[in-house]
Amino acid sequence: MIDIDKLKTWDSVEHLETKEDIAYYLEAVLEEDDPQLLIVALGDIARLQGMTEVAKAVGVTRASLYKSLSADGNPSAITLLKVISALGIKLNPKIQQQPTRKPRAIKREVATA
Repeated sequence: MIDIDKLKTWDSVEHLETKEDIAYYLEAVLEEDDPQLLIVALGDIARLQGMTEVAKAVGVTRASLYKSLSADGNPSAITLLKVISALGIKLNPKIQQQPTRKPRAIKREVATA
């Protein structure tokens, strides 16, 4: 039988050893289309890089940044962009492929004289 008290809580930060690990982590998070998951992932990366230093770069207190990037956090878009910049993350947007549709026929009226 497993002793639940001895189980360790999963911490993503323990598995992010390289810049590539961080990039793959964020890529996987973004595929989920879950804004709250992205906020928590940015918090994980900020902890990895040093929350105090990231907070200084963003211009907020360490406690405020912890709160903003928690599971219950609701940071502003400006804060998120500052955090992304402070973490050295570059966003590379891609346009999602839409299903191709057949062009609609254009009805034209023919003038009769």
